[in-house]
Amino acid sequence: MSNRSESANHHYDEKLRQILKTSAKIFAEKGFHRTSVRDIARATRMSLAGLYYYFTTKEELLYLIQEHCFLTLLQRWEQASKANTDVRARIGIFAENHLSFFWHNMHEMKVMAHEDESLTGEFQDKILVLKRRYVKVLMGLIEELRKQEGGGEVDLRVATFSLFGMMNWIYTWYQAKRDLPLPGLIEQMLRIFFFGVLRAGKIEERWFTSTAARQKDTFSLWQNIP
Repeated sequence: MSNRSESANHHYDEKLRQILKTSAKIFAEKGFHRTSVRDIARATRMSLAGLYYYFTTKEELLYLIQEHCFLTLLQRWEQASKANTDVRARIGIFAENHLSFFWHNMHEMKVMAHEDESLTGEFQDKILVLKRRYVKVLMGLIEELRKQEGGGEVDLRVATFSLFGMMNWIYTWYQAKRDLPLPGLIEQMLRIFFFGVLRAGKIEERWFTSTAARQKDTFSLWQNIP
């Protein structure tokens, strides 16, 4: 009896994964709001009734895609980081896990970036909890690195979201035939994050507009051009 139950659960999980992957591809190509459940039914070759066995609304389907991504990322990170205590190595493991997952799942990455505000109510709240939990992991690692090696002049949030910014947009430009393979991509991004492009020293004020000018400038698109 238990074997039959385990087999049924495995079949359910596998079928749901197939539905989520197919739906992510369609959402990435057409957009969440322009996609209908009938589009998904055609792509999965399932009836509407069959699909609604796995989710009740299209918004729940979007939620399940995002939930699956965050839970997978967190589980993979927790397993991979257990044996390492070096903070730089753990940041490297985090970046490798993140980039590897989305390198293989570009449609999911695009959906998570473009449909970030399409969830509402309880679905939005639940994803926000997972997102904060995930961001907190990387922020904690960078804070540990900063305490260990200095660098207090770098803002923690800027550092954290700068690394996410490098990693999260590869779906917009990465071309497998033209760009580095995955191991090289991971290494290059970590080099840039840890050392900068040129391993340069102190930032010089002369490279920027003066602080006073920056504070006064409103940069209105519609202001009169002198």
